[in-house]
Amino acid sequence: MTPPGQFSELMRHGLWSNNPALVQLLGLCPLLAVSNSVVNSLGLALATLLVMVGTGTAVSLIRHQVPASVRLPAYVMIIAAFVTCAELLMAAYTYALYQILGIFIPLIVTNCAILGRADAFASRNPVLPAATDGLMMGLGFGLVLVTLGALREALGQGTLFSSMELLLGAQASGWEIVLVENYQFLFFVLPPGAFFVAGLLIALKNVLDSRIEQRRQTQPVKSANRRVRVTGTIK
Repeated sequence: MTPPGQFSELMRHGLWSNNPALVQLLGLCPLLAVSNSVVNSLGLALATLLVMVGTGTAVSLIRHQVPASVRLPAYVMIIAAFVTCAELLMAAYTYALYQILGIFIPLIVTNCAILGRADAFASRNPVLPAATDGLMMGLGFGLVLVTLGALREALGQGTLFSSMELLLGAQASGWEIVLVENYQFLFFVLPPGAFFVAGLLIALKNVLDSRIEQRRQTQPVKSANRRVRVTGTIK
C-alpha cells in the first residue's frame, strides 16, 4: 500500500502543482481539439486515465528487465497496447462517441504526458506508487479537460451536459441543462476559443499560486520558547 505521505504528495503533484495540462503543458493537441463539450471531454479523459494507470503499472513491473537502450520503444509499445484496449472498449460500448472522437483516441499514444511519467516516475518506482502516480496524473489531466469542455460548451452553445447519453447510456438523455435558449457563440466552439479558455485557466492557477505563496510568506513566525542556561551567580 502506498504510504499516506507519499500518496498525498502524488495527489498534490498530479492534481495541482505538477498538473500535466496546466503546468507541464503536455497533451495539448487532444485537450484543445475535443474539449468543445462535456461528453467529448469526459470520454477522452476516461480513455487517457485508463492508459496512464495501465502504463504506469506495466512499466513498473518490467523496469528491471528492460535495458536502458530500448526502454523508450518498449514504453511506446506498452502505451499503444493500452490505447488499443481503450479504443476497442469505446467502439464496443460507446460507438457513437467513438466515431465523434475519431483520430484523437489513437493519438493518445503520442501524448507526451503518458510517456513522460512512464520514463520519469514509473520506471524508477514500485508498482503501487507508479499506479498511484498514473491515477493522479490522469485525474489531473481529466479534470482540466472536463472543466475546459464545460466552459466551452456553456460559452459556445449555452448548454451543459448535452448528449451525455453517448457515453452514459439512455438514462443520461435528460441531463442536458439549457443555460441560454437559441444561443451560439462560434468562437468558443472552434479551436481559437479553446486556446483562449485554456489560457484563462492557466492564468487563474498562476494567480491562485501567487496568492497562496504571498499568504504563506506573510504568516507571522511563532516565537519558540527557549531556555537560557545561566551559570554563575547573578548579583
